[in-house]
Amino acid sequence: MKHLSTQNHTDHGANEYTFDNYLSWRDQVNYYTDDNFLQKVIQQYTGNLFQTVDQAAREISEKVSFRWRDMANSIAYPENRPYMMHYDAHNHRIDRIVRPRETVDMEKDIFSEAVFSKNTHPWVKFVKLLLIYENGEACIACPLTCTEGLIALLDEFADTPELKRIQLHLKEGVDGNFGIGAQFISEIQGGSDIPSNVVEARFENGSWQLFGNKFFCSATHADYTVVTARPIHSEKIGLFVVPSWLPGNKAREIRNNYVIHRLKYKMGTVELPTAEITYNGAVAYPVGPLDRGVANVVGIVLTCSRLTVGLSGAASMIRVLREIKAYSEFREAFGMKLSQFPMVASQIQKIEKYAQRTLCGAFKVYQTYLDSGFPLVGGLQTKGDMTSRQKQFLLRELILFQKITTAQDAPDIIRLGMSILGGHGVMEDFSVLPRLSRDAAVNELWEGPRNVLLTQIHRDLHRVSDWYPADVWVADMLEGASPQTIAMFQKEMRHFMELPHLFDMTSKTIELCEQWDPFCQRLFHEYQTIAQLFTNDFETIS
Repeated sequence: MKHLSTQNHTDHGANEYTFDNYLSWRDQVNYYTDDNFLQKVIQQYTGNLFQTVDQAAREISEKVSFRWRDMANSIAYPENRPYMMHYDAHNHRIDRIVRPRETVDMEKDIFSEAVFSKNTHPWVKFVKLLLIYENGEACIACPLTCTEGLIALLDEFADTPELKRIQLHLKEGVDGNFGIGAQFISEIQGGSDIPSNVVEARFENGSWQLFGNKFFCSATHADYTVVTARPIHSEKIGLFVVPSWLPGNKAREIRNNYVIHRLKYKMGTVELPTAEITYNGAVAYPVGPLDRGVANVVGIVLTCSRLTVGLSGAASMIRVLREIKAYSEFREAFGMKLSQFPMVASQIQKIEKYAQRTLCGAFKVYQTYLDSGFPLVGGLQTKGDMTSRQKQFLLRELILFQKITTAQDAPDIIRLGMSILGGHGVMEDFSVLPRLSRDAAVNELWEGPRNVLLTQIHRDLHRVSDWYPADVWVADMLEGASPQTIAMFQKEMRHFMELPHLFDMTSKTIELCEQWDPFCQRLFHEYQTIAQLFTNDFETIS
């Protein structure tokens, strides 16, 4: 009787509801070929190069949308996260970072795309990275952008055989193997305060050697690392490139005189190993003037990373928009499709607005970077003709604005998308959105938290006020907006420029800081809107 009762209960409670139609769409969607808006944006910004970029996008999208997507999903499971093996079976200290085979294979596949090669056009690189970033961090976004930053540094300063060999390994590969870069800057006492670094650089026995602790080291598995360190007896911070292994030692797992203490326990980018390390005489190669380390790491290396935050934020929002649109057209509640509820429709419209606006803004900033013709440089430029100096400064600030704006918008938009999924929105095996949300939270703090960059922008505008007045800068930034809109932002900006800096602990300064934050967000949203309107007016070539 007990068995019969259970059987009857099971039959009575059977539910034949299935998500198969939605899953069928999700398994077959192609990130590029199924995204008409993205194709339109690319066509607008790449012009005569569109056919080349389009072909490259189609080819890589076949990998990103399917094989790499599945690999990114798989490695996100807790049992597949990286861990440390400090010793081998024979008691040798090796500090091996154990990662799943899928991570290693995907990383090799992606770096083999040679996106940083001199033979890869910048627009091809940009679009390929955008599509790759639609899969989230996946232990690939950080290594890619850190490698790009190291390459930009070496393109400017590689002047020794060692640095040129590293540059070749990173850009073109050696015997089919591409080097991976990282940047170890933060120390426990300073965080974003790079000038407070205490890791020491000593010139001993014919080479520079580093001693001390770095506290937040992402992409710890990289082959080469950009490291800030203070040369002994110097008040300035220098910049060095540190190989993880000296020649012939990688196969034997003998690290370059440093130890990895532990991997960090993070809420996001969990597939990416982030560690605490100590240098005990690591051989290092100086790169650039040793008294310009802070300027060069911020102006070159971190600028590349901040560009990536803008691009990856756009990629995440585009992915969310696609997933939520399809789900809302599939899912029914109270006898209606979710997409038929005005509240849901308005939320999807908001997601679409932010995703497309952010995407257009990222393309516009990158076009400004390419059109400038300037290499990334450290510090404010005070030499050269006025037009060039103003263009370089405008680009510098656009990158900062994009970083703080996109880093705040992406978590908000992803969270809104999760809410449309209802309870499924927090189920990590149901949707990619929770993982994108956790990654976006880390991006918001990566390469300078919001408070630091907001203060930096205000300080920058004051430093150039004698040769680039704020009114002129606002007009240049909002070129294409209505005169009324420009005048409104100029008026507000003059109010903020009344204070020479944001460091006095007064009620007036605190009040101004409260206003400065949302103002900067609105200002860059206007910039993005101009870019989006320009795209909407663009006639595609059939």
